[in-house]
Amino acid sequence: MNIPHVPVLLNETVNLYKNIKKGYFIDCTLGFGGHSEAILEKYPHIKLIGIDQDIDALNFAKNRLKKYANRVEFINKRASEALSELKGLNIAGILADIGVSSFQLDNKERGFTFDSNTLDMRMNKNQEFSAKDVINFYDKNSLEEIFKKYAESRKYKKIADLIIKNRPINSNKELSEILMQAGIKNKKDLAPIFQAIRIEVNNELNELEKILDLSEDIAIDGTILGIITFHSLEDRIVKNRFKEWAKRCICPDEAIKCECGGNNQKGKILTKKPITASNEEIKKNPRSRSAKLRGFMFEEKE
Repeated sequence: MNIPHVPVLLNETVNLYKNIKKGYFIDCTLGFGGHSEAILEKYPHIKLIGIDQDIDALNFAKNRLKKYANRVEFINKRASEALSELKGLNIAGILADIGVSSFQLDNKERGFTFDSNTLDMRMNKNQEFSAKDVINFYDKNSLEEIFKKYAESRKYKKIADLIIKNRPINSNKELSEILMQAGIKNKKDLAPIFQAIRIEVNNELNELEKILDLSEDIAIDGTILGIITFHSLEDRIVKNRFKEWAKRCICPDEAIKCECGGNNQKGKILTKKPITASNEEIKKNPRSRSAKLRGFMFEEKE
């Protein structure tokens, strides 16, 4: 089988679940099934629920994982829509890989690449809202906010101005040429701009927040949650949420002494620092360079 995507931090992710209990493993972003295949092979005592909003990826994963058919279920939805339906199950582990697959990035028809003749960037092809709506209809302030917040670009005002002046824009190729007028002339500089648009189109940060909320809601004693991020904003959200969950004391900072009982932690952080790709992996797969894996184990209070 020709695999169109290389899963990042594969061994590290599998190892995160080394103490996983018997039950269901939920892959919130199944993609092409790389992480899930490794989990199913390594831990024969778990069953998999694979979730993905991209039907092309889901169909590929179904074929890839057919030898585990009696241990796998598939759901074609956003994770934020599917997780709430899984409460009450014996959830042993949850994984979310908050990124775009190589297949999506490299497929020019999906409109993620810099030289694509479309302007799309939808992870779910049935979604109506696309990059074309962002680029051609957002006002100046909204565009500035996206490029300042998500791309962390100092040229956010100039980028927004150029986009508005050159409307209508109908392709990524055309957008790339316009961005060159702002001094953005190579793929390294283009990448965060396109990533910012993609985050807006797919509402990715809000989706991540919902995944964290719902993971907390459906987790049971011993549930291991792993999140792989590729953007500093995403990693910060995960880091802060894990720290919040691990707090024993939730009294306000101005409190002179603890009055909450000091037993409010929801579990423990499994990764003191984020796990990142080795130099060897980065050489084989440059897209793994920005990947960060964090883990948390939910525990019931005694």
